Amino acid sequence: MKLNIAMGLIMISVFSFAQQDKLQWLDLNLTNYDYPFPIHFVTLNVQEQELKMEFMDVKPDHYNGKNILLLHGKNFNGAYWKTTILALTKKGFRVIVPDQIGFGKSSKPDNFQYTFQQLAQNTKQILDTLGIKKTAVLGHSMGGMVATRFALMYPEVTEKLILENPIGLEDWKLKVPYQTVDWWYKGELTQSYDRIKKHQLDSYYDGKWKLEYDQWVNLLAGWTLNSDYKKIAWNSALMYDMIFTQPVVYEFQNIKAPTLLIIGTRDRTALGKPLVSEAVRKTMGQYENLGKETQKKIPKAILVEIPKIGHMPHIESFDKFIHPLITFLEK
Repeated sequence: MKLNIAMGLIMISVFSFAQQDKLQWLDLNLTNYDYPFPIHFVTLNVQEQELKMEFMDVKPDHYNGKNILLLHGKNFNGAYWKTTILALTKKGFRVIVPDQIGFGKSSKPDNFQYTFQQLAQNTKQILDTLGIKKTAVLGHSMGGMVATRFALMYPEVTEKLILENPIGLEDWKLKVPYQTVDWWYKGELTQSYDRIKKHQLDSYYDGKWKLEYDQWVNLLAGWTLNSDYKKIAWNSALMYDMIFTQPVVYEFQNIKAPTLLIIGTRDRTALGKPLVSEAVRKTMGQYENLGKETQKKIPKAILVEIPKIGHMPHIESFDKFIHPLITFLEK
């Protein structure tokens, strides 16, 4: 038995090294990485600098007059919405998918004050450029916090709100000691293919890996090969501080739009778990409870729970994610 376990660990290690050998160097703004649909840019003049914010604007063959905005999570970019975009455009929806500043193909500033208000305002500028007056807004993970802030700031624009395993359903400041941006930055500088994969394997997929998940590891790990990685790490550290210090959980009751919560109940995502005791850790990121608690806070909220699925329903269990989404959008 011990021999079989040892052989298994050796095989995993060999596979990991093989993957790293094939790892593609990625430039700062992913110009050497192709997105699934044509990309566009809007110019932002914010915080005394000119920045470029990338987005995809995917129009259906038979437009139903409805739009939807897809907002990515912290460890991702707009590219991971490919299957969602295809399904939504097939149903006639126009789909707008931005990369937030600091992510994907958008600018990585040397200095930037990250706030959810600023990200929501940047996103609104894309809609204004396109002449879109109303849209549904879907946010996953950190994108759920951006989507919530967007809905609060622009209720006249937000027709419907969809939150897919959003973070920020609890206030981690109440349990986790504050860490400086420098602390987060130091941690980000140690990122590697193995560390990124282990985090996703443990946190997203319950230890069950599929080959199609590699692409989302490679997108982050490819950046670590770049001589400009320090800039990416610094922006990431600033984002962690934003997430930790700017909770949206206290404002859910102010959301006006009809809201759908899609919750993979196996999810245990929470910021700062390594900084607390095991007893406290067990109380954090309990999505089977957080989904129900959040539904009670948001007026007009519908909860769809997906058992035995984690933080990434639209990747891990697409059919169970897309059917309730389309049903909600078509009401």
